[in-house]
Amino acid sequence: MGMTMTQKILAHHAGLDSVVPGQLVMAKLDLVLANDITAPVAIKEFEKAGLTSVFHKDKIVLVMDHFCPNKDIKAAEQAMISRNFSKKHGITHFFDVGEMGIEHALLPEKGLVKPGDLVIGADSHTCTYGALNAFSTGVGSTDMAAGMATGEAWFKVPDAIKVELSGTLPPYVTGKDVILHLIGKIGVDGALYQSLEFMGEGVRSLSIDDRLTISNMAIEAGAKNGIFPFDEVTKEYLKDKVTSYTTYAPDEDATYSQCVSIHLSELKPTVSFPHLPENTKTPEEFGEIKIHQVVIGSCTNGRLSDLRQAYEILNGKKVHPDVRCIIIPATQKIYLEAMEQGYLKAFIEAGAVVSTPTCGPCLGGHMGILAAGERCVATTNRNFVGRMGHTDSEVYLASPYVAAQSAVDGILSCPLKFA
Repeated sequence: MGMTMTQKILAHHAGLDSVVPGQLVMAKLDLVLANDITAPVAIKEFEKAGLTSVFHKDKIVLVMDHFCPNKDIKAAEQAMISRNFSKKHGITHFFDVGEMGIEHALLPEKGLVKPGDLVIGADSHTCTYGALNAFSTGVGSTDMAAGMATGEAWFKVPDAIKVELSGTLPPYVTGKDVILHLIGKIGVDGALYQSLEFMGEGVRSLSIDDRLTISNMAIEAGAKNGIFPFDEVTKEYLKDKVTSYTTYAPDEDATYSQCVSIHLSELKPTVSFPHLPENTKTPEEFGEIKIHQVVIGSCTNGRLSDLRQAYEILNGKKVHPDVRCIIIPATQKIYLEAMEQGYLKAFIEAGAVVSTPTCGPCLGGHMGILAAGERCVATTNRNFVGRMGHTDSEVYLASPYVAAQSAVDGILSCPLKFA
């Protein structure tokens, strides 16, 4: 029986010729990732188990991104645990204030993930790296601790859903709209413990940033991971970052639990209404919804292309007086590039605020907490009850185009083409 991309990567890292869905395998890891929230828990488990060394100092990545710069004493203590552990074990890839970025934007930017890799991270959106033809998935902090010590982890081989993409995206429609459309179609548990494998001629029209966004939110459909095939777009993105890697394509006779077809040219700007990512609507269904805050950033949509989209809308405009617009470049490099391109100047002149890289408001951490009754349009990835603050607040998930237009209009809206 043929194998999918994910199954091939797992088989290779388990030292097996083939695997089948449901099979348990022990596989070798190429990278183990954690952040300032999840790393301290893993480190405590690591030390509680009496472990004294890591499997490879170059294959562990610790990124201080959720509450950095530290927002309070607890955040400072959490980060200190990670800093001390990193120094003790000589961790090569430790990213702190001044060098850090939002982890799932930072690792591809630094060339730390490459095609064919097997990556685990103590963060659910580790599935982002499937955009680069890698298998990556989130794990708990105990599994993270074991991975840091042994360089291995157990996996149950997932079944797969084939997502067949055709056509090209219309103007003002992005990868964020693709994944929100898919989640709206199959539901938040529609791909439960399965691999979402994106294929078809439509893939080549998607940028790497589109693919990173789509893979990032695979978990919001319950998926174990999301993954794209390697192609010229991937190759071009990696040319200055990594030189040696192994790519994986599905066998022609690979078996899928179902096939979902998406015609990119038919898509419209798509928004997830509260309080689940599957609660999607397109512009004709929006109604007039007054908003109080806009957040453009996160591991989902904080890259330079996302800031460029926001700039297209905000340049020369003013943020509505009733709206707080918070823009967060995902890494220091993106921050600098956005500054050089003039984006940050335009954002500030429009009345927005620009933050240092942080996960911040996405998880209700800091830099934009909502009060009761407030509504936020965000380019983040989750809109569960209380996700960004008070349990009586609301989060609407959208692309940078929709978020920026909403900031200007003061209501949930999108560029005029779709109004």
